[in-house]
Amino acid sequence: MSNAATTLWAAVRRPSPYTWRDWTLAALVLTVLGYEAAFRDLVWRPVAVAFGCGLALAVLVRRAYPLPAVVFAFGGFAILDVATFAAGTEPVVLHSGWVVFVLAYSLLRWRAGRDAAIGMAVIAVALVAIVSVDFPGFAETTAAIGMLLFAAALGASVRYRTIAREQLIVQAKLQEREQLARELHDTVAHHVSAIAIQAQAGLFLARSSSLSGATEALETIDREAARTLAEMRTMVSALRDRRQQPPLVPQRRIADIEGISADSTEALRIDVELHGDLTNLPPAVEGALYRVTQESITNTQRHAQQATRVRVEVTASATDVQLTVSDDGVRIASASGPSGFGLVGMTERITLLGGTLTAGPNPDRGWVVRAVLPRRGAAP
Repeated sequence: MSNAATTLWAAVRRPSPYTWRDWTLAALVLTVLGYEAAFRDLVWRPVAVAFGCGLALAVLVRRAYPLPAVVFAFGGFAILDVATFAAGTEPVVLHSGWVVFVLAYSLLRWRAGRDAAIGMAVIAVALVAIVSVDFPGFAETTAAIGMLLFAAALGASVRYRTIAREQLIVQAKLQEREQLARELHDTVAHHVSAIAIQAQAGLFLARSSSLSGATEALETIDREAARTLAEMRTMVSALRDRRQQPPLVPQRRIADIEGISADSTEALRIDVELHGDLTNLPPAVEGALYRVTQESITNTQRHAQQATRVRVEVTASATDVQLTVSDDGVRIASASGPSGFGLVGMTERITLLGGTLTAGPNPDRGWVVRAVLPRRGAAP
């Protein structure tokens, strides 16, 4: 409960202003205002038109500056109603004033904490002032307040979901970094052990005057040291945002990808094809290829309707290794939504190793995931 309240009170990052939605809303406000100016007998016409133009501007900047937009709109309506009441004239009524609901939504959608509290206080004071000088009736007043509260609550709900999703994405990336770091730690430990053994053998051979054997041991040490240095550089990169120890898991290799075909069922057949020279790949690269394959097949089983086949193809060249996982299913609507974070973690792992990952629908049918990794892993 405390975490939820903290998340709800936190503000999201400042969005990019002036999206096409904002321009559309501003144009709609100006269109309605133009109709009112041409065909309605507006009270204080110049002031009403100028205020209506201000409402269009407030809608345009509502994402970047929601609090000033709310203060202008609600404060402006309150001031106009009090001024017309004092002057003994009819109140200024603008049909384009419906945008105040959008602004109330924007306030709680893009702002929290002190800004949200100030904005809601301004709305409350403005409503009290408006109702005091121009009471439309209990039913209309209750309906207007209810709609404003609903708009504000909707904005807060969307902001909460956005922040929560961003936190889950960060968590998924961190977990993948930690998992990769643990796998690389095991690999580095293996290489260091090999270096220590070869160094001891080289010392023994050198003392025994077997220079050829000592030379061979030193060459092995050189190779193992170079591989260890490359793995450690990748591990350090992955550990930069490390927060907690991940559980121990077995290191996966290319052979494990071949074994995935054994998981085929009568409903879903899994075909694995390997092409090119897949020997001498860094363990981190092999582990990443397996993880992407596993995640892609899991997504097919969860989200693809009428899928009968998954095709896994691993192709190695002199410089990189490409993995393609495709299915022949029909993706349900929720599959393209923000529900899962598996691909987020996979993308983080592939990027850490210097590769790229793409996922999307096939032109004809099904879904395809492609990952390309350099044979030597991340660049030093």
